[in-house]
Amino acid sequence: MADNKESAVVLLSGGQDSTTCLYWAKKHFDKVYAIGFRYGQKHQIETEIATQIAKEANVPFVVHDIDTIKKLTHNSLTDSSMVMDQEKPANSVPNTFVLGRNMIFITYAAVYAYGLGVHNIVTGVSQADYSGYPDCRNTFIKSVNASINLAMDYEFEIHTPLMWRDKEEVWGLAYELGMFDIVKNKTLTCYNSIVAEGCGHCPACKLRANGLKKFMESLEKEGKK
Repeated sequence: MADNKESAVVLLSGGQDSTTCLYWAKKHFDKVYAIGFRYGQKHQIETEIATQIAKEANVPFVVHDIDTIKKLTHNSLTDSSMVMDQEKPANSVPNTFVLGRNMIFITYAAVYAYGLGVHNIVTGVSQADYSGYPDCRNTFIKSVNASINLAMDYEFEIHTPLMWRDKEEVWGLAYELGMFDIVKNKTLTCYNSIVAEGCGHCPACKLRANGLKKFMESLEKEGKK
């Protein structure tokens, strides 16, 4: 097994955050691989979008079927009968939270990376704009990083370039990377499967649109628009 310390595996869903992280990884590592998942999500077109994004970025991409998540959990991203929470409920996580998803995704990515001899894993989780999802917090990432290292007796490093960036700053990073138009026009963030601007009313679309509005206003103030 080759020891590819200057390589990385990126968790790629085809959305704004993971696509920005893909290009961040291409800037910081010599070789980049990507991994995605079909877990029974209603917006399964995201894997098709991710495939196209990875192809344009010239990054090898694999997709794994793990619909066991859908069978074990109850949430509005996999259950069409549930009405999606539009806001975070008081004292609870929104019903768009998929229980265990990030832990499972990172574990799969680690197994994949191990087989490639890769030590770096990149994921687009953010505590700044995390919608109340507990598996997007920095404490969770540190914990799962330690756990997979122990479980596999291997030194992984999980990179979270968006951890402390709100959506305005994520747009700013895409701009700095020269990939603003790709992220704006070709990614799928919408829970209702509409590319780019999306449906405009699901939680993911509102978060994305609000961040874009603030970023464009800041560009205009700086005279760069």
